[in-house]
Amino acid sequence: MSLDQFVSGLIYLGSAFVLFFLGKWAYSALHRNYALNEELLERDNFALALVMIGYHLGLVFAIGGVLAGVSVSLIDDLIDIFLYGAASIVLLNLSGLITDKFILPAFDDEKEIIQDRNAGTGAIVAANHIATGLIIAGAISGRGSLLTAALSWILGQLALVIASRVYSKLLPYDVHANLEKDNVAVGVAFAGMQIAVGNLVRVSIAGDFISWSDYFIKFGSFLAFGLILLPLIRIITDRVLLPGKRLTAELVNQAAPNVGAGAIEAFSYIAASLLLSWVV
Repeated sequence: MSLDQFVSGLIYLGSAFVLFFLGKWAYSALHRNYALNEELLERDNFALALVMIGYHLGLVFAIGGVLAGVSVSLIDDLIDIFLYGAASIVLLNLSGLITDKFILPAFDDEKEIIQDRNAGTGAIVAANHIATGLIIAGAISGRGSLLTAALSWILGQLALVIASRVYSKLLPYDVHANLEKDNVAVGVAFAGMQIAVGNLVRVSIAGDFISWSDYFIKFGSFLAFGLILLPLIRIITDRVLLPGKRLTAELVNQAAPNVGAGAIEAFSYIAASLLLSWVV
């Protein structure tokens, strides 16, 4: 690594931390019903900590989408980082509203996270931020317009909502009812599914924009394949990763839900999406 590369790296890293500060400020400004630092540092709210980790990790992925592109100059890169970084902060906060209204519509996410400290709900909201960051990274990774980037975010959120509804229908238990019971295992498994779908959307929209027909064919085929894959992965997890046990029994049919089993299910979804992204 040359001295110029080292200095440039420090500048890029510094710009990322500036965006983290702006992102935290924006989040606090939009959630005035509670004090962020008080919840995290004095009340030790683990559910909110999960949300903030997902929020900032989503921002990292979005910034990574900018940096992964062709570098023209340091100044141009910094302009892109702050332009797309600011847009990403807005979109990440909007994705939180979409999660509340369409993915977890049965209850108030903020109440679950702040008053009940529901880590299962926190994991799902965090996963939505991560998935959104992945989607933004894919949208801005190649040559395209602001229109294609905006459409990619909209379609990505639609994909997350559809996948969440399909996933909930496939399960032999009620996701919302179990989250209300503070079932963290169910929330972790659900979160893994969301991240996996976000990654599949990222792969489908990444690269240079060629034509609308190519764009929609790639997006639709990846989404359809992902939806077909969900039940298959759950069956494989049951048979291969947890032989002799059943996921449903581990997650909801015992006094203390098995968070480890939920994490294994989440891992299975994410691993499958990563493998798929590397072979296509």
